[in-house]
Amino acid sequence: MKYAAAWADIACEVLETPYPYGTAHTSQGPDDVDVTPDRLHPAFHGSYDWHSSAHMQWSLVRLLTLAPDQVGRRPIEVLNQRLTPAAIATEAAYLRERPSYERPYGWAWAAMLAAATRKTQWADALTPLGDVIADLVLAWLPKQAYPVRHGVHLNSAFALALLHEAYGELGRADVVEAIRVRALEWFGGDTAYDTRFEPSGTDFLSPALSEAELMRRVLPATEFAGWLANFLPGLGQDAHQHLLEVPVTDDSGDGQLAHLSGLALSRAWQLRTIAPALPDVADILRAGADRQIDAVLPTVTDGDFMSTHWLVSFALLADQA
Repeated sequence: MKYAAAWADIACEVLETPYPYGTAHTSQGPDDVDVTPDRLHPAFHGSYDWHSSAHMQWSLVRLLTLAPDQVGRRPIEVLNQRLTPAAIATEAAYLRERPSYERPYGWAWAAMLAAATRKTQWADALTPLGDVIADLVLAWLPKQAYPVRHGVHLNSAFALALLHEAYGELGRADVVEAIRVRALEWFGGDTAYDTRFEPSGTDFLSPALSEAELMRRVLPATEFAGWLANFLPGLGQDAHQHLLEVPVTDDSGDGQLAHLSGLALSRAWQLRTIAPALPDVADILRAGADRQIDAVLPTVTDGDFMSTHWLVSFALLADQA
């Protein structure tokens, strides 16, 4: 794997960078004000925030799985320090006490981490976290009347796609089915989606492509091909061309503007996964994905911390699609 060593190095580096850190902690009272990152989140500190710490640890597990001979011992040492039974028990209790914390984006990445570790030495430690998130998902989905369709953390389709994958791997058919049902209710009837206003200024997700990637997972292949043709008519031909082009990116250290580099990578991942459903334009979609990956690859390892603390995970999604 071409970038395994460099991606593992930067993932370890940012996970071992304690500050800046955004806790997003809501104090429950005057005695609940100690927000020292490693005390509050013994597993998911570093890497700027809870969800980034979770998915950069997922990145290390994936790299250890894909290229163990290239990444060395350091990722194992980092994960051994974080993914202990005691640390994960603290994280699981925190989520139970605050059932909307990191919903749904952080949930999705933490579940992906639990799934990625299921055949590793960390599997038993992560099981309680995966179980808590499963319970939270099952309680949340019936109450969420409408999907969130914008291009940042609360996007419903992106999170459900990752949760669907994670709980499929973890053998939780109940969670997978709940996601399938909700996805069909929310998105099954969508047609002629208007992408003219993508992206918004701080997007790291395409609402249109995130929805398409979710529906790819929950529909049979033949049904998905028809759904996609109706949802994004003309994709790869005379419409939606901007989804195939490199967005304007910024590596100045502005955390919100840095999202646009992630947008390039998430688009690339999703274009690659949906391309087989449109065989007449599949090569065009893949070429658009390649352009976007090539444009932001240097930022993944050599950019400002506001880029490097999270981009490896999206690069991995794109690289492995």
